[in-house]
Amino acid sequence: MTPARASAEWLRRLESVLADPSLLRLLFQPIVDLRRGVVAGYETLARFCEPDGKPSRVGPDRWFAAAGAQGTGARLEGLVVRRCLELLRTVPPNCFLTVNVSPHLLTDPELADTLLAVPDLAPLVLELTEHQDVTELEPLLDLRDRLRSRGALLAVDDAGSGYSGLQQIAAIKPQMVKLDRAIVSGVDGDEVKLALTELLGEFAGRIDAWLLAEGIEAWGEVEALLRLGVPLGQGWLFGHPGPAWPRLDPGTAAPLRFRSAKARLVEHVASLVEEVPVEGGPSGGAVPEDQSGLRVDSAGRPVALLLPRRRGDDEPGHRIAPVSLRVPALAGVREVARRAAARPEHSRFDPIVCVDDVGVAVGVVRVERLLLRLAADG
Repeated sequence: MTPARASAEWLRRLESVLADPSLLRLLFQPIVDLRRGVVAGYETLARFCEPDGKPSRVGPDRWFAAAGAQGTGARLEGLVVRRCLELLRTVPPNCFLTVNVSPHLLTDPELADTLLAVPDLAPLVLELTEHQDVTELEPLLDLRDRLRSRGALLAVDDAGSGYSGLQQIAAIKPQMVKLDRAIVSGVDGDEVKLALTELLGEFAGRIDAWLLAEGIEAWGEVEALLRLGVPLGQGWLFGHPGPAWPRLDPGTAAPLRFRSAKARLVEHVASLVEEVPVEGGPSGGAVPEDQSGLRVDSAGRPVALLLPRRRGDDEPGHRIAPVSLRVPALAGVREVARRAAARPEHSRFDPIVCVDDVGVAVGVVRVERLLLRLAADG
């Protein structure tokens, strides 16, 4: 297809959506309060249909880029914003709603007038994307103040990449800074990413903004972000985009709250607990022979330890050991160390089983980690 024909085809697609807003579908992805383990807000994600009504196979980024090239970028973004404004009063209590807008288009009357016509914009958060630099900040800053007076908040998307840079973020002074997913991915195993996250977190705190980590897909990333005090998170681990308003699955909320408690309570054994494979219980499976694990009953309470065989053992499978010590997650480190040392010699260095307030196993504490914590505390 020639460039002229491709341009004409995109113009036809865009005009069809602008003429028939039903060809625009909105999905919402939950944004989670990492400390409390609850949904704190939602990000609006646009999905488009072709003129024949079938879902487009072309991603939304291509649609918005094409609209920018055709000179209809403000009209298309304005359509998304108007749809969000229609839903604003249905957002669940104590939650916010974010929507992406291009900073270089926000001052266009198509967007600015639409927003300023609404007396109360709370709990709307306008995410300023970084795909194009803003050369003239003054009109944007003036509009920012007028929008804030109506209750809207501003966020800067994809911090750590793109055009914004710390200087532009400092000038805009957003209430939210979104950490780019490229930094979040594998952050738990990358010292450079950890340092950059910590730096951006301190910077966000200095300008009185929340740091939001997007693209979270693994519990290790969650634990690293919690240790750094990152307050908000978003990603497939917490939920895929869906119709308004998706909730946080209880099976995700409970381990999130536990990890949050573990990160905060460094003087308790909760901060030392490691998850291990589980045999039995509601959702347990097989425990790999080279790993330690737990055998639990139908309610999830610990029954036995499954420990890898020692060198020289000819028997296959695990060494099955009784649970010689189980402790609540909020037990103090020193108290648990004293109890572990008082065990019989043959079990003194077996993992300690940690349970929740109803006796369900949440993981184990290795004695060596307990000793290292005591040594670090002096």
